[in-house]
Amino acid sequence: MALDQSFTGRTYPPARPYEVGREKIREFAEAIGDDSPAYVDMAAAKELGHPDVIAPPTFVFTLTFDEAMRVVRDPQLGLDYGRLVHGDQKFHYVRPVCAGDLLSVTSTIESIKSLAGNEVMDVRGDVHDAQGELVVTVHTKLVVRAAEGE
Repeated sequence: MALDQSFTGRTYPPARPYEVGREKIREFAEAIGDDSPAYVDMAAAKELGHPDVIAPPTFVFTLTFDEAMRVVRDPQLGLDYGRLVHGDQKFHYVRPVCAGDLLSVTSTIESIKSLAGNEVMDVRGDVHDAQGELVVTVHTKLVVRAAEGE
């Protein structure tokens, strides 16, 4: 079943805010093998001009992924989750994510198109802080592989 093209431009409001914790940042930095002191040491982060420890650039994937899944699982969209693969991810930062940030993600379907029998959907996640300021925009490309025999 083809994705509903009329969903292009549809925006999904944030489900819930996410509070960024120092321990979550530390765990993420360890998991990706990045030992930058700014991710674990408040003094090192402050020396760089940040109010608290900062998160590695890909940390926001942990919250934008959950919000993108709300889009993917919208039954009216017509997406077959079993054929879904992650195509690409880009991050455009206004400022680093810091411990203590309360972040919300608004997801928007930017495009849906068919390419070589596959369907490609671009989803933009705008991540805002508690004051409503944009922190980062995440662009995610999702590919729904053609069903066998198509």
